[in-house]
Amino acid sequence: MSTSNSFSNNMRVIHRYLGFFLAGIMAVYAISGVILIFRDTDFLKKEKQIVQMIKPNASEKEIGEMLKMRQFKVDKTEGDLIYFRDGTYNKSTGKAEFKVKQLPTILEKMTHLHKAKTEDPLYYFNIFFGLSLLFFVISAFWMFMPQTTIFKRGLYFTLGGIILTLILLFV
Repeated sequence: MSTSNSFSNNMRVIHRYLGFFLAGIMAVYAISGVILIFRDTDFLKKEKQIVQMIKPNASEKEIGEMLKMRQFKVDKTEGDLIYFRDGTYNKSTGKAEFKVKQLPTILEKMTHLHKAKTEDPLYYFNIFFGLSLLFFVISAFWMFMPQTTIFKRGLYFTLGGIILTLILLFV
């Protein structure tokens, strides 16, 4: 057996078993990726009432930071009560009551895995997964012998995919 055939065989074997090993996490990424498309809607989200004690007499900026609300904005103030979208904050007591819309727990965990940042230990897994997907892209070219019709036709599909990707990125 030649070295080229041995390399091709090894690529196929690694591609196959890595694919089996990562099948579950690929399903999680696929599902959470689709769900993330709808993150700015209420799709699949349930409303939850939150009561939280924060620092009394907080500024508007501090309230938003402590409640972890992006684009926090005060709608109106009546005495000690500050009204904001979906909630209130009592300046004298520090009590904040508001509603949030959250995904069910399992979907929340899936999207958290998908969006892990460098502060999160999960990001090492995301790096491994990303590199594994890159390996799949490269090793796919060793799945068929270059002189076969399937391989040559596959190159046309590859070119079509690259062109579609470029159109999506730049249009």
